[in-house]
Amino acid sequence: MFNATCEIPQDNPPSEEIRAILESCRTIAVVGLSPKPQRDSHQVAKYMQDHGYTIVPVNPGQKEILGQTCYRGLKAIPFPVDVVNIFRRPDAVPPIVDDAIAIGAKVVWMQLGIANNSAAQKARTAGLKVVQSKCIKIEHMKGAHHAHCGPR
Repeated sequence: MFNATCEIPQDNPPSEEIRAILESCRTIAVVGLSPKPQRDSHQVAKYMQDHGYTIVPVNPGQKEILGQTCYRGLKAIPFPVDVVNIFRRPDAVPPIVDDAIAIGAKVVWMQLGIANNSAAQKARTAGLKVVQSKCIKIEHMKGAHHAHCGPR
């Protein structure tokens, strides 16, 4: 059955731009990061952390995840973040995007299966790059593969 809350992304950056985002943006606030190792959000964040990214957990119910201080919301983070990686339902995205704009994030990244076109447009209008319904881990793995192809 069709799920009306999950939209099809109207626009996503080309793969070269996604690769550039992953090369230049090193601090990722993960909104909805679960402390449970079996959850996708935890596995994705751990993978990114293992590959040299600074992970900033955002989950109001936790004190620490993956050895990092956990924040109640984006506005509580006392330092700049590059990417706001969202693991929340599409209807929870608009206020997260508002906060991402308010804190000066460079990118809003909605995980696989998450898209909110009106929130995405608002972020783009504010000057942020937006990726919707793509897994940051999968995209990183694609880029890592490309980086090692060809002559050295």
